[in-house]
Amino acid sequence: MFVVSPNTQKTMSDLKILSKKNMATFYYFAYGSCMCPVDLKRSLGENTHNYVVGPATLKGYRLGFYCYCEKRDCGVLDVVEDPNSSVEGVLYQLPWQQSINLDRRECVHEGRYKHEMIEVVCQGQLYKTVRTYVVIDKLSEEVAPGDWYFNVVLRGAVTSGLPEQYCWKLFNHMHQLQQQQLGTRRWQPQAA
Repeated sequence: MFVVSPNTQKTMSDLKILSKKNMATFYYFAYGSCMCPVDLKRSLGENTHNYVVGPATLKGYRLGFYCYCEKRDCGVLDVVEDPNSSVEGVLYQLPWQQSINLDRRECVHEGRYKHEMIEVVCQGQLYKTVRTYVVIDKLSEEVAPGDWYFNVVLRGAVTSGLPEQYCWKLFNHMHQLQQQQLGTRRWQPQAA
C-alpha cells in the first residue's frame, strides 16, 4: 500500500509545475477565433486557459477577412502588412506537441494558411519568434464573417481582456461587412 502524505502531495504538485515549465513550447499569436480558449480547446483537445500569456499587440499589420472558409461558409480573419496599423490578439505559450493540431486547425496542409514568425508586445515585454498564421492566397475583397464566427471572435477578444476600444472597432468592422453583404444580396437581380 502506498500512502500519500501532505508533503508527498506537495512534491508531486511541484513536479507537475516544474515539468510544465521545462516542456518544449512555442509562442503563438492568435487574432481570430483562436483568441477564445474555449474554441481553441475544440481543436487541441485540452484546456488552453493555462497557456494564455496575455493580451498582445502586433504592430505593422491590420486585420482583414481575405479568406473564405468553405467549412464555415463565411469569411475568416487574416493579417495583412500595414505599417500604420496594429492588431490586438492573444499570446499563448503552447506545448510543442500541439503544433500539428494547430496546423490542422489552420488548414496548413491544404495550403490555406502558413506560419509567419512575428514579434509582439505583451504586458510590456517584447516577444520575438512568435508564430502566427497568414492566408496564402488572399482574396482581393473582404468576405463577411458568419454569425457563429463573428461571435467566437468577439467573445475571445472580450474575455481575453483586449482593449475595449479595439473590441468595438472589431465589432463594427465585422458588422459593417455583414451589412454590406446583406445589401449586395438584397439588390441582386433574381433569376427567371
